Amino acid sequence: MVLPVPHLPTNYAEWRHCITVECGIALTQAYIAQRLRALDDASDYSTQRLIAIYGRRHHQAAIAWFQQAAAELFRQEAR
Repeated sequence: MVLPVPHLPTNYAEWRHCITVECGIALTQAYIAQRLRALDDASDYSTQRLIAIYGRRHHQAAIAWFQQAAAELFRQEAR
């Protein structure tokens, strides 16, 4: 049985929609920090799987998108 390949986000807007709408995950400060720690840890199983399946380019993009989400959250909280 062959599973369909999901559409991978190619930019921040697509990634944010995927996380918050399709997956229903709130981009909270705690969640963003946890994911950034995991993505920065080469021994983390989920990070290893992400790189194995989607490649290093997508891994680096995911880090950048989480960092952008953190910056947006910081700006919102500073208001």
